[in-house]
Amino acid sequence: MNTELNSGPKNGFDIRRLINRDNNIVQLLLMTVLIFVVMTALSPDKFLRYYNFESLTYLFPELGLLAIAMMIAMLTGGIDLSVVGIANLSGILAGVIFHKIAGDSGVAGTGFPTVLLGIGVAIATGAVAGAINGLLITRMNITPILATLGTGQVYTGLAVVLTGGPAIVGFPDMWSFIGNGKILGLATPFVLFLVLMVLLAWVLTRTTFGINLMLIGTNPKAALFAGLKRERMVLYSYILTGVLGSIAGIMLSGRTNAAKSDYGTSYLLQAVLIAVLGGTNPAGGKGSVIGVSIAVIALMLLSSGFTILRFSNHLVDFIWGAFLLLVIALNAWKNRGR
Repeated sequence: MNTELNSGPKNGFDIRRLINRDNNIVQLLLMTVLIFVVMTALSPDKFLRYYNFESLTYLFPELGLLAIAMMIAMLTGGIDLSVVGIANLSGILAGVIFHKIAGDSGVAGTGFPTVLLGIGVAIATGAVAGAINGLLITRMNITPILATLGTGQVYTGLAVVLTGGPAIVGFPDMWSFIGNGKILGLATPFVLFLVLMVLLAWVLTRTTFGINLMLIGTNPKAALFAGLKRERMVLYSYILTGVLGSIAGIMLSGRTNAAKSDYGTSYLLQAVLIAVLGGTNPAGGKGSVIGVSIAVIALMLLSSGFTILRFSNHLVDFIWGAFLLLVIALNAWKNRGR
């Protein structure tokens, strides 16, 4: 019996058990500290400004939710390339409803019931879109990467049809509070991200649903013999990724006070990179919410540093792609060594 895993408190949170289970957490923390130190050394007067870190708390939650959604899809050996399309479509549908209801009176002062309706429509859009992804994968046996690539284009196309191309501008003040407000002095998106992070971490580690997802990705044959309904679990996982995508869309449209079909196009590559960097195995069976959360903070610090140093956007995209290939290659090398 492994004495390390059985040492320490049996109840409550034990950091040693977390590190023993996934030493990638330590590597991520060290990488985050290294990025912070390097960027501070390169531009201390700009990087260490309070405004810089405050702006990150408004920006990274939407990307963090998309990365967690990507991780959940990867737990079953799949991937969801439609999350950005779902996010934009959710925000656009909510915007269309606000403008239809408000009419010429303007949407800024729209009341709480209408805003609640918009949130419900956005989340329902994510759930339906995720269910379509799941059904294509489980019922039609379409490879996840092809299914979600196709649906992502469909969702983006629907968004273009609804807007005619330009962005829908103008959302209720209460909606904007979700993307730009503050709760107890902290950015509202950051507070929402913390709540969802804790909830999702609990679901994936402490519930039957999360344990079954891990088992399906780790050993599909064992899951089959254990009597797990794989198709149902995969369907549920894609519904969850769709809902997370829609919540990210709410945050994005609330922060920008607009919704458009091509917002956040760079988020897709970054979400995949963050999920893999956070310790998620693209083949399935391994991933953690805390790993992805640390990875998104590290990448956002790096991105902020690139912006301060005036790196070209094209060069940054090249760096993200090269970084993704490097991380995948290193993970494959470590797994082969084991």
